[in-house]
Order: sequence, then structure tokens, then C-alpha cells
Amino acid sequence: MANKRPTRGQGGAKGIEREPQGEGYERIDQYDTALVKRISGHYGDILKAIGEDPEREGLLKTPERVAKALQYLTHGYDIDPAKILKSALFKEDYSQMVLVKDIEIYSMCEHHMLPFFGKAHVAYVPNGRITGLSKIPRVVDAFARRLQVQERLTNEIRDCIHDTLKPHGVAVVMECDHLCMRMRGVQKQNSVTTTSAFTGIFLKDQRTREEFIKLISARLH
Repeated sequence: MANKRPTRGQGGAKGIEREPQGEGYERIDQYDTALVKRISGHYGDILKAIGEDPEREGLLKTPERVAKALQYLTHGYDIDPAKILKSALFKEDYSQMVLVKDIEIYSMCEHHMLPFFGKAHVAYVPNGRITGLSKIPRVVDAFARRLQVQERLTNEIRDCIHDTLKPHGVAVVMECDHLCMRMRGVQKQNSVTTTSAFTGIFLKDQRTREEFIKLISARLH
């Protein structure tokens, strides 16, 4: 079963900010105004703690900007990934592998709150039901837009698809760069972390697993 993760409170007041950008373009941001106020209040103190002046021109709006950015970067807590899959379920007599590869990932390491990013390759073998192809990347995003570790993120994607679609098997491989390894600590610039998670036929049938690995390694387009 997929890990149960806490979700943040919903139903707060939603503010809409309209900011003219020139050339007829208007940026519209939507956010929880109470949450922005709560988070930004803490960031003023953080700026002082690291030796900065939160009153100088370049930092005046930084706490608010950070608060809004954090809401966006963690909005996955407000999404039910299983509902995404269930919103487009279809009966289909197809029993070969369905693969969506090179799905872009942007997430935040929960240990240092620094980004990690890369690609996910997700496949499943249907058992009488398929889901809309766009739903797979949406599920990846829903789990990625939370504080994460790559290992758990890989498992959560696998478990959600397995538990919701009940397929013959699921395969997930993820390749990511971690800024907590590049910018601090060990400071290794070219290291890439690869994780994998399999269920069903991908575990039991070596040929199916090898086909998956071959497909995600190939450049077919």
C-alpha cells in the first residue's frame, strides 16, 4: 500500500495576485494568504539570523516570495494521486507494456530542503484497465511536489499505480541530481542517483524487466 502522508490544511483564504508584465501579459498567482503570512513571518527572522538586513531594498519582498514559492513547490500535499488515475480509467483489452519515460522531476530533499531533479521512467502492464497517458506524469508530480527522499518517491509512485490500476506489474526507475550533494557536503558535481521499484511481472519475469530497461535506455524518437 502507498505510504500515508499528512496533508496540510485546506480551505484557507485564497488570494489572487495580478501583476502586469508588459506586452499584454498579466501574471496571476493563486495562494493561501494565511499561509503566506505565517511562512513569511518566519523568513524575516531567518534573514536576520544569517546576518542579512530584511529591510534593505532587495530583500523587502523576499519572505513573501519564499512563502509563495514553498506553497507551489509543496502543493502535492493537497493532491490525491489515486484520484488522478481514477479520473481517466478505461476498460481495454491490452496486455502489453505501457511506458511513459523521461518524465521531468523537480522535488525538494527533506533533509536540507534543497532541490533534486531529473527524470522518471514509469511502466505498467494492464490487467483489463488503462489510464490516460497524461495521468502518469501528473501522479509523478503529485508525489514529487512534497518534501521527499528519492527512494520513497520511487516507491510511492509504484505503489499508487499498483494499488489503483491493479495491473500485472509496475516498474519505476528514477535518475536524479541532488543539489545537497553538489552545493554542500561532499560537493560531487557529476554524481547521479538512480533508484528503481518493481511489482508483479517486472519482478517475476526477467524478460519483461529487461525489455523495460532496454526501452528506457533506447532513443526511439
